[in-house]
Amino acid sequence: MKVILLQDVKALGKKGELVNAADGYARNFLFPKGLAKEANAQAMNEYRNAENSKNFKVETQINEAKKAKSALEGETFKMTAKAGKNGKLFGSVTSKEISAEIKRQKGIDVDKRKIILDSEIKAFGTYNAEIKLYSGITASVKVQVSEEQ
Repeated sequence: MKVILLQDVKALGKKGELVNAADGYARNFLFPKGLAKEANAQAMNEYRNAENSKNFKVETQINEAKKAKSALEGETFKMTAKAGKNGKLFGSVTSKEISAEIKRQKGIDVDKRKIILDSEIKAFGTYNAEIKLYSGITASVKVQVSEEQ
């Protein structure tokens, strides 16, 4: 019997999947516990609509990530920071500050957790950073840190 899972079921499948289950297992366990529903015409139509919606959302996210990559790739973001007498920074430049600078300069919202730095930024200079925009889509940028005037 074909059923659409309403929740994850161990050894059968994940929520939202269309799977084959034994008739007795479906009628006596899955349906009474609300873990699945029968894959009739209406349920199959809802399933296809949900799949199409999910695919459209993924395509949209991939296209947005590609646009952001083309806008960010190879860019250099100039930042200023306070420093002591010996030229060392007070603290460091964090990925949160880099994310805010990208938002300010390019208008692209980048999650601070998606910014990977080669090393901590604790001195003036130019540093490389990778920005993970989507699974398999990353942009390489440079962060140039100079002294605040």
